[in-house]
Amino acid sequence: MIRIMSFNIRCGNCDDGDNAWNQRKDRVLARIRAFSPDLLGVQECRDDAQAEYLKANLPEYQFYGVRRGGGGVTDVEMAPILIRKAAFQIVQTGRFWLSETPRKAGSKSWDAVFARTAAWAELRHRGSGRSLTFLNTHFDYKPQAIQGAAQQLRAWAGETARRRALIITGDFNADKNSAAYRELTADGLLRDAHRLANPGAPDAPTFHGYGNPAELSPIDWLLVSRHFAVRSAAVDSHHEGSLYPSDHYPITAEIDWQTDGG
Repeated sequence: MIRIMSFNIRCGNCDDGDNAWNQRKDRVLARIRAFSPDLLGVQECRDDAQAEYLKANLPEYQFYGVRRGGGGVTDVEMAPILIRKAAFQIVQTGRFWLSETPRKAGSKSWDAVFARTAAWAELRHRGSGRSLTFLNTHFDYKPQAIQGAAQQLRAWAGETARRRALIITGDFNADKNSAAYRELTADGLLRDAHRLANPGAPDAPTFHGYGNPAELSPIDWLLVSRHFAVRSAAVDSHHEGSLYPSDHYPITAEIDWQTDGG
C-alpha cells in the first residue's frame, strides 16, 4: 500500500488574521501526521521559515523543491515533494517550469501571472522493488495558462508513463468540468484517484477559502497511471470552528500496484 497526500498549505506570508501561518502551522502538521503519507505534494510553500518548519518537524521525509523565481513577493514559493525515506529510495530528482521554455528558471507563458514549477522524483519502492515517478505542481490561475500548463504536463506524462508508473499531485486552479481536467485524464493515461475510489459520488471540494461556501471547488487532484489500483481516497475536511489548517483541504489516497503489473 502506498499512501499519498496533496496539500496546499497556503503561503506563510499571507495576511489571514486568525488563520495566519504562525497560528495554524501546527494544524497543518497535525493533518499530515494524521494521514502519514508515503508521498506528499505541497503547494504554496515558501523557501523560508515555512519550509524549515516542515523539514524540522518531518525528519522522516526527504524534502525536494525549487523556488519558482520570477521576482516579486512570490519568488521564493515552491511546490515541493516530500518522500518517506523508509518507503522509497530516491533515484533522481528534477524540475521544470510550466512555460514554453521549461528549463529556464522563473519563466512563464500563456498570460500566466506568476512563474510556476513542477518538481518530480524517480523512486524505487522499497516494499516491492518497483519504480515510479512522483510529480507535484501548482498551476497559475489564468485560464489560458491553466490550459497551456495542462497540455505541457500531458505531454510530459505521456512520455514518462511509457517508462514507469506515475503519480501526480497538484493544485490545478480548475475544477473537474474544465478543459484542463479533460486534457490530463484523456484516454485513461492518468486516472482521478478520488473518482475511482468514490464512483458516482459528487466531487468533494478541496478549496474552501477558510470556510466560505461560495468558494467551494474541487481544484486539487491526485492522478495515477494504470499501474495502480486505488483502494481509497478522501478529502480531509477537519477544522476547529473557524480555525482551519489552510484555505484548502488536503486530499488523500491509498493505492496498490496492479497485480498484473499494469
